[in-house]
Amino acid sequence: MAIKVYNPTSPGRRDASTLANEEITKSRPEKSLVLYKKKRAGRNNEGKVTVRHQGGGVKQLLRVIDFKRDKLGIPGKVNAIEYDPGRSANIALIYYVDGEKRYIISPVGLKVGDTILSGETAEIKVGNNLPLKSIPTGTMIHNIELIKGNGGKLVRSAGGTAQLLAKEGEEVHIRLPSGEMRLVRAECSATIGQVGNVEYQGIHIGKAGRKRLMGWRPTVRGSAMSPRDHPHGGGEGKTPIGMPGPKTPWGKPALGYKTRKTKYSDGMIIRRRGKK
Repeated sequence: MAIKVYNPTSPGRRDASTLANEEITKSRPEKSLVLYKKKRAGRNNEGKVTVRHQGGGVKQLLRVIDFKRDKLGIPGKVNAIEYDPGRSANIALIYYVDGEKRYIISPVGLKVGDTILSGETAEIKVGNNLPLKSIPTGTMIHNIELIKGNGGKLVRSAGGTAQLLAKEGEEVHIRLPSGEMRLVRAECSATIGQVGNVEYQGIHIGKAGRKRLMGWRPTVRGSAMSPRDHPHGGGEGKTPIGMPGPKTPWGKPALGYKTRKTKYSDGMIIRRRGKK
C-alpha cells in the first residue's frame, strides 16, 4: 500500500500524508459486525476527567474482530478487505461455509477470494490459524494467544510480526517485534504471516486539527500551568520546578519511580526489549 503525499496548498497540507488505501475493496462495514461506540471524553461515570488529553473526534463504529479464531476445521472465504477506524491494521471480512460472517486482522498477502482455515490440520499458509506446537520453527506469526482460548493478545498492529524460534517441551520461544524474547504455551494459537498495512508508520499527521479528529486533545507542559493545576507550575518567567525531583500532575514522583505492577506472565520473559 502506497503513501499519498499532498501538494503544499496550505501549511497544514505541506507535510501531511496518508495511505492510498489500494487494498480496501469495501467502504461500508458489515452491519451485523459493528457496535456503537459511546464517547466519554476521558471521563468516568461521575463526569470527572480520569484520562487526560482525550475528547472530541469523529464518530466511529466498533468492528467486532475475531481474535479467537475458534471456527476449527471450517473453511472461510475472504469476501472483502476493509478499513477499521479502531486500529492501524486493515481487517478482512470472512464468509464461512456454514453461513457465519466474521472479521479478522488482514495479514500481508491475503486477498479477496482466498480461503483460510483454523485448527491443527490447517496448512502453513498466510491467514491460517494453528496451535504453536503445529507451526514450524522460523515461521513469522501474529495474533498470538497468551492463554489458550482467550484470543490473540500479542502482535496485532499494522506491520507487526513475531518469529517462532524454538520449541521446548510444552512451551515455545517467540521473538516479538520489540525484540523481547518470551515463552508461550505450545497449546496457544497464532496466525501465520505479518499484519498488513505495513506502511502505516510512515504517515505524517501534518496538522493539529487532524489529531483532534482522532480524539486527541492538547498536551500542555506542567511548568506552563498555574500552581493549582500542576506541582511544576507558578513562578515568574521560566523557573525550575523547585522540588526534589519531577512530579506527576497528582504530586507523585516521576521519571524513575516504578509504578508497574508485576504481571503473571513476567516469569515467561527470557530477554526484555532493549537489552542485549
